[in-house]
Amino acid sequence: MGEEGVIKFELEFSAAAPLAQAELADLIAWRRILHLLRLIGRDPGRYGGYGYGNLSRRLPPQEAPAPLRRFVISGTQTGGLPELLPAHFAVVSECRPTANLVVAQGPIRPSAEALTHGAIYAADPQIRFVMHVHSPDLWHSAERLGLPVIGENASYGSPEMAAEVKRLLTATAARQGIFAMGGHEDGIFVFGVSAEEAGSILLKSLAQAFEYQAKGVINGSS
Repeated sequence: MGEEGVIKFELEFSAAAPLAQAELADLIAWRRILHLLRLIGRDPGRYGGYGYGNLSRRLPPQEAPAPLRRFVISGTQTGGLPELLPAHFAVVSECRPTANLVVAQGPIRPSAEALTHGAIYAADPQIRFVMHVHSPDLWHSAERLGLPVIGENASYGSPEMAAEVKRLLTATAARQGIFAMGGHEDGIFVFGVSAEEAGSILLKSLAQAFEYQAKGVINGSS
């Protein structure tokens, strides 16, 4: 986990003013919830002390072609902050996984997972909200919960990860709105047509994982 938070893609970044707080209200609210649940954060006892987790939301125009589907995303290395402000979000205006390229503007550089967020939005124009969290409970229970899992050889924030996301989201099983990252310890992505849908998928999956733990069912065996 020593590379956590390191941007691996080619980033064309230009400084710009932050979006208005009212435009970011849903992101700020859900980011606070995820931090309180320790699904996003920074913990000296986890991942070598590096911050983890991020979230994003699509921006208009919704009919834009896949590489130009704009979205606003939490900035790099903001995981340890208990609450985010407009200055902690960047706008990604172009995302081309095959070229390993992200074009972004804002008061801060985008999360190192921006390429993966872009791949999810590119796969389905109906997706409007994406959360990337770290949950040992979900990650270790992925098989038992029937979650799709990205291959272990696809590292976070890489073109290989974006390609795996594209492959996964063309499969019917991935339409459940959640998948685990096999090569990224505890990494989980959830997504939906709204923040409420993505959040509900996440919390429902966590409840199922906790229920299996209470019954003594772990990793598909009892």
